[in-house]
Amino acid sequence: MPKDALDQIERFKEFLETVYIKELNDAVKWGNKSITLDFLELSKFDVELSEQFLNEPYETFLNAGLAIDQLELPEKKTFNIRFTNLPASQKRQIRNVRSADLFSMIIIEGIVRQASDVRPQAISAKFECPTCGNLLSILQIEQAFKEPTRCSCGRKGHFKLLKKDMVDAQRIILEESPDMLDGGSQPKRLQVFLQEDLVEPRMEQKTTPGTRVRVMGILKEVPILLKTGTPSRMFDLAVDANNIEPVQEAFEDLDINEEELKDIRILAKDKEIFNKLRDSIAPSIFGYKEIKASLVLQLFAGTRKVMFDGVIRRGDIHILLVGDPGAGKSQLLQFISKSAPKARFISGKGASGAGLTAAVVKDEFLKGWSLEAGAMVLANKGICAIDELDKMSHEDRSALHEALEQQTITISKANIQATLRAETTVLAAANPKLSRFDPYTPLPAQIDLPPSLINRFDLIFPIRDIPDKDKDARIAGHILKFYRGEAKEEEENIIDPKLMKKYIAYAKKSILPKMTVEASDEIKDFYVNLRNSVQGEEGQKSIPISARQLEAIVRLSEASAKIRLSEEVTRDDAKLAIKLTKYCLMQIGMDQETGQIDIDRFSASTPSSVRNKIIMIKEIINKLGGEEKGVSIAMDLIMEEAKEKNIPEDKIYDTIEKLKRNGDIFEPKRGYIQKI
Repeated sequence: MPKDALDQIERFKEFLETVYIKELNDAVKWGNKSITLDFLELSKFDVELSEQFLNEPYETFLNAGLAIDQLELPEKKTFNIRFTNLPASQKRQIRNVRSADLFSMIIIEGIVRQASDVRPQAISAKFECPTCGNLLSILQIEQAFKEPTRCSCGRKGHFKLLKKDMVDAQRIILEESPDMLDGGSQPKRLQVFLQEDLVEPRMEQKTTPGTRVRVMGILKEVPILLKTGTPSRMFDLAVDANNIEPVQEAFEDLDINEEELKDIRILAKDKEIFNKLRDSIAPSIFGYKEIKASLVLQLFAGTRKVMFDGVIRRGDIHILLVGDPGAGKSQLLQFISKSAPKARFISGKGASGAGLTAAVVKDEFLKGWSLEAGAMVLANKGICAIDELDKMSHEDRSALHEALEQQTITISKANIQATLRAETTVLAAANPKLSRFDPYTPLPAQIDLPPSLINRFDLIFPIRDIPDKDKDARIAGHILKFYRGEAKEEEENIIDPKLMKKYIAYAKKSILPKMTVEASDEIKDFYVNLRNSVQGEEGQKSIPISARQLEAIVRLSEASAKIRLSEEVTRDDAKLAIKLTKYCLMQIGMDQETGQIDIDRFSASTPSSVRNKIIMIKEIINKLGGEEKGVSIAMDLIMEEAKEKNIPEDKIYDTIEKLKRNGDIFEPKRGYIQKI
């Protein structure tokens, strides 16, 4: 053994005896497979040894293992040595990893995009020479399984395999987190190999797709094979993980210094802070004050709660924008995805259900199946902006149901069963079928989305492009002012985007407001009064608001309190939430026929006014036709009965046509109908 190696073993032995002897004895006692060493302790003890570890990790790890073997422990045992607290100089962004870093210790951070099955891997093999009986041990450090080429007796090849030492192994794909990227950059990926105790079941939660981790390991090259099976002169990069640590989600990762914290607290005390935040949302887009106000509240979000019975209530506020082309929906989505501390922007045309939620893909390296996280999982604790939601297929949209309400994604494919976290806020945009929003047509019929999915959005806003001379002049003047560079007045009220991002992050991390009695009473009174404000006969009343909207108001109120960095939700917060909810209901829930709010216009396939007419017409047909089938009923008789119930003539014809299309009745001859 070289003198340098012996010296290194001795110094490691001394370090372990001085600093970690108790931990080693405990590890033996409890049967642990690894021991974690603090790099700071090593650098304090021996600077030269710590530098050797960073620059020549493979040799250093080997010598550290030999040092443990020489220690006087209760029993001889091999430990995996894991290091923590590596210096910041070793940290690399995935996109900046280069060949100069090969065979050195590096730190990388990112989101687990893909995780393979755990498979056994050979680390060494023992062979016997059939000629002389000599035993040969071969370390398996290459990708291909290696056999002895020659024995000391002169024999070449065809050696007998006696034993293989196996360890569990797994491959994960690490992807750059969105908050690490400059606007519009494509996130880069790097494969990481885990072995032994790093793939134990207790570590599974650390490597589940969608989780953010910090990996310390040795950068190595992986040969790329040509189609002929021979190695290419090009190599791929990978990391042999030494240790893996979970990283708190994005809001905790943003560095907020004392100066910025002081600025945040000054902003929070400003009485105009809400208006300033609202004006800072896409300032180049004119108007949409209510929508921008809602987007501000969405960025801050409510508080996630676990109820006494274990039921989880989400704090995320989901918003859907529906409207005319060219009205600025996509620009609003792009702006929000850049303003949020953590966000992903996807287009419905280019996203599948698997790409949106999660997928099971073939792992070519370990020859198994891998779980790959989609956009909703990768944006966990952040915002997922989905443009052109209506362009997605029915199967792809159905994958969103669980993610929007339960905030989990369940996968059961290719013998992989997993539940992934998707605590993600969704901001979506959709275009009506006929390009223009129609206030007279129920929302599900316009955007071809199932009512069950639409109903999961807290706020839905129509964006209409209606010609108006005065308004058009203001819009044109606003846009042209920005192009001329004369929007100084507006710029003064705009909060710096970087500070705004940190403001949101700080509020979401630190503020958990509680509902006051006054705020609770305000919300309760609004809910009860609106529920009972509908006029009409018993059994014909529409439902203007449901418990889903009630919970949405609570979330909006909490978000309003977070803006002020307040620990209490006040009556004013509740009033703001009620104002926005009422505005939304008036825009999409107003039945133009009755002049009343009806949530069935967006939460059901048929509005209550239409459904009531169908019920009344059916009752008239049953009354005139009796119990027997095959009885022809004259349309004139139905018209007379319906008019007595104050149903307009055009609505009678429309309702009968609907019943025909649904297969409830048919027309045997002109002017007559029969029940089916």
